[in-house]
Amino acid sequence: MSPSSSSVGVSSKVDVFGIGEHEIKVVKVAEDASTPRPLLIFTPSEAGEFPVLVLLHGFLLYNSFYSQLSHHIASHGFILVVPQLYSVTGPDATKEIECVVAISNWLPEGLQKFLPSGVHADLTKLGLAGHSRGGKVAFAVALNKLHTKLNSKFSALIGIDPVDGMDMGKQTQPKVLTYVPHSFNLEIPVMVIGSGLGEIRKNPLFPACAPKGVNHEDFYNECCKPACYFVVKDYGHLDMLDDETKGIRGKVTHCLCKNGKSREPMRRFVGVAVVAFLKAYLEGDCGYLTAIKDEANGLVVLQKVDFQL
Repeated sequence: MSPSSSSVGVSSKVDVFGIGEHEIKVVKVAEDASTPRPLLIFTPSEAGEFPVLVLLHGFLLYNSFYSQLSHHIASHGFILVVPQLYSVTGPDATKEIECVVAISNWLPEGLQKFLPSGVHADLTKLGLAGHSRGGKVAFAVALNKLHTKLNSKFSALIGIDPVDGMDMGKQTQPKVLTYVPHSFNLEIPVMVIGSGLGEIRKNPLFPACAPKGVNHEDFYNECCKPACYFVVKDYGHLDMLDDETKGIRGKVTHCLCKNGKSREPMRRFVGVAVVAFLKAYLEGDCGYLTAIKDEANGLVVLQKVDFQL
């Protein structure tokens, strides 16, 4: 699907740079026999039918660390399903991929009962996004690396500073990158967002959080049309997380990666870009995407912008 040519102008209804018009309800879903994993669901509270986005967390992070980002996206008329894929994991991401497949297959029968009265999920408009290692997992699911059956078809894919490489010094499996240009023949639109500081080491004892050679640049190089690419200068690999991330893992997010001066601008840009991309390719209104391409310098400096349309 491509954006409608009749909607090229900038939409004036809602400013995607700010919080949207929808009041949001957050639903915490515990894992049980009927639910594949614990979930956070961010949903508009008023009646209506809304597209759905599954958002996957990064390596050893909690899904709650993405609450401010998820709230921004949901407020513009989307239902976000944010699973906790694991608490502790190793270099093999196979179980995470299986988990995301299970969640996607659960959505048609399981999601509706957790939504407010009158709110309906439109699973014909289903996006998949992932940050860091979650971005790798999102691409692996979309590419069907495990050759599993998906009952829900994804309509759009987003990699938020995706990494297909080293987690704490170990190579992650299965590999997603092939290093063959335009080899990801996904037949759905893709957006890749990269951080300018992600490939820079903060501490000589640890690798960069998004090392060159396995990061956003390589993922985008393998994407086919339609695809778009934003690299945000002066911000780091974890700068799209909440301002306050609690606990030991929350404190570590401020220590391991090269960060920008604050998280808010990068997080807001990521939210803006995700909303604009989903509105373009799920709802046929590319005016928002045109707007952020031209106007994002008021919020962040874009190191690189590229569109394959």
